[in-house]
Amino acid sequence: MTQIIFLPHEELCPDGAVLEAEKGETVLDVALKNGIGIEHACEKVCACTTCHVIIREGFDALAESDELEDDLLDKAWGLEPESRLSCQVIVTDEDLLWKFLSTPSTMRVKTTKHKSTK
Repeated sequence: MTQIIFLPHEELCPDGAVLEAEKGETVLDVALKNGIGIEHACEKVCACTTCHVIIREGFDALAESDELEDDLLDKAWGLEPESRLSCQVIVTDEDLLWKFLSTPSTMRVKTTKHKSTK
C-alpha cells in the first residue's frame, strides 16, 4: 500500500494525517474518504482546477497527465512544472510517500520514495 502523509493545514487537516491508499484510487478520493476536504468544484470530473496540487518530488513516478488535464492546468493559479489535479493523480502500487503541503488556495504535494518495512 502507498502511504499518504497530509502535513498540517490550518483549515483542512489541523493535526496532519497518515493515510493508506489503495492502487487505483485518486489522491482526491483518499483525502475525501478520510475527512480531508480538498476543494473539488467539478465533482472530480476534470473540469476545473480547484483540486490543483504541486508534486515536489516523485513526479516522474506518476502516469503522465492527459491533454484535458494539461489544458485545465494552464488556467490554474500558481502553476508549476510539477502541477497536477488531485482528481487525476492515480495511486499506483509503487511505494511512494506523499506529503501534502498547503498554501492559502491550494494543497501542495511532495512525494518521496519510501522503502516498505514489510
